[in-house]
Amino acid sequence: MTMTPVTQNLNPTPQIRLYQNWLAEQRGQKFADYDALWQWSVNDLDAFWQSIWDYFEVQSPTPHTAVLAERAMPLAKWFPGAEVNYAAQVLRHVDAAHACGLPAVIAEDERGTVRELSWPELQRQVASFALSLQAVGVQPGDRVAAVLPNGVEAIVACLGAVSVGAVWSICAPDMGVGAVLDRFAQIAPKVLVACDGVHYGGKALCRASQVQELRQALPSVEQLVLVRTAFSSKIIANYVDYTLTTGLNDAKTAAFEPLSLPFDHPLWVVYSSGTTGLPKPIVHGHGGIVLTLLTLKSLHNDIGCSYAPNTFGERFHWYSSTGWVMWNAQMGGLATGTTICIYDGNPAGNTLDASGKLAQDWTTLWRFAARHGVTWFGAGAAFFGNCMKAGLDLVALRDAGSDCGAIRALGSTGSPLPEDVQRWGAAQFTALGHNNRSGGA
Repeated sequence: MTMTPVTQNLNPTPQIRLYQNWLAEQRGQKFADYDALWQWSVNDLDAFWQSIWDYFEVQSPTPHTAVLAERAMPLAKWFPGAEVNYAAQVLRHVDAAHACGLPAVIAEDERGTVRELSWPELQRQVASFALSLQAVGVQPGDRVAAVLPNGVEAIVACLGAVSVGAVWSICAPDMGVGAVLDRFAQIAPKVLVACDGVHYGGKALCRASQVQELRQALPSVEQLVLVRTAFSSKIIANYVDYTLTTGLNDAKTAAFEPLSLPFDHPLWVVYSSGTTGLPKPIVHGHGGIVLTLLTLKSLHNDIGCSYAPNTFGERFHWYSSTGWVMWNAQMGGLATGTTICIYDGNPAGNTLDASGKLAQDWTTLWRFAARHGVTWFGAGAAFFGNCMKAGLDLVALRDAGSDCGAIRALGSTGSPLPEDVQRWGAAQFTALGHNNRSGGA
C-alpha cells in the first residue's frame, strides 16, 4: 500500500523547548538554560521522571505508588504498581496517525522492493502473531528469538512477542551459527523465528543449513517460524510459515490488546560484543525502555511524532542491521508515533563488477532517504567517513534528481565521529541550505 506524500514541517520547534514550556505552564518549573534543566533532572529524580510520565501521557490501568521506591543499585525499583507494555505504547498511535494518512513503516531492500505498512495493518499483523504464539503455549517470560534481516517481519514479530509478555532477542542472518548460539543458548528460547535466505551486497545467500543447525543446537525451541524467501536453495522441514502466523483477520484478532505487565517485566535481551568471553546478555524492561525512548528519541534526539502539527510528516531512519542495538532504537521511533523508514541491504550498494566484487556506491542510502522524504537520518560514524572518502556530493545528487533536502538532522554513533567527517557533513548540508545546529557523535 502506498500513501499520498504529505507536506512536512521541516523547521519544527525543538522538542526539548516544548517540554520546557510545559514544565513552566504545568509545574511552575522554569530554567535559565539547559544546564539548569539537566541539574534539576539529576537532583530531583522523582519530579523529573514523574514529569516525563505525565508529559508523554504514559498509560497504566493501575497507578504507581512511587516513582523511585528503591534507590539502591543495581536493584533500584521504579514505578512500583504501574503496568505497561511496550507494544501498547506503539499501538496507541494507530488511530491518530492513520487518520492523518501516515504510514507506520516504509521498508525498502537493496533490490528496490518497497513495502509500506499502515498503522492498522501493523496492529493486525502484531495481534495475529501474538495470538499465534499464545496458541502454541507461549507465556509471559518465555523467550522468542529471531534471526531475521532488517525488514517488516522483524518488527511485527518483536511487537507480537512482547505484547504477550514474551522476552524478545534478535541476531542478524549474516552472523555465524556459533556467534548466534553464543547468545541464544544462554536464554533458551521457546520459539525461533528465522529466514531461509537473504540478499546482501548483490548476492542471494541461502541460510537454510544455518537455520537447521540452530534448531538442532537449541533443544529449548519448540517451534520454528520460518520466513520463506526466494534466496534459499534448500528445503527445511517441520516449520510454521510466518505468513500463516500473521494472516489472522477475525474478530479475535481485532479485539486483541497487549497484556498489561509490571513496569519492570523483561522486554528484550541485547548483548555485549563478546570481546571478553561470551557475549553478556543485557535485559531491558518494558517500562524503563518506554520512558527511555520517550526521553531519548523525543527530547534528546529531537525526533517528533509524525501526526503532531509541529513535526507533521516526520520520517525517521537509522541504518542498522538487526545485530546492532540501533535496530532497537530504530524501531523505537514507533513508540513516539513516528513513521520509520528502514533499509535492508548493503549501504554501499548492490551492483557487482565483472569480477563479481561489489562496485561501491555510497549514494545508496542518501537516494533511499530522498525517495521516502526522510527527515531524520542516522547511521554509524564509519558510514559517514566512507561517504566523505568517496567524495559524495549531496548537491550533485540533488541536481541528479535525489534531493535530500527534507533531512533536518543527522545522527551518528557506533564509534567516535572524526572532526573532519563532522565538518564534511556540516558543509554538505550547508550547501543544501541547512544550518549545522549541533555537532559531535
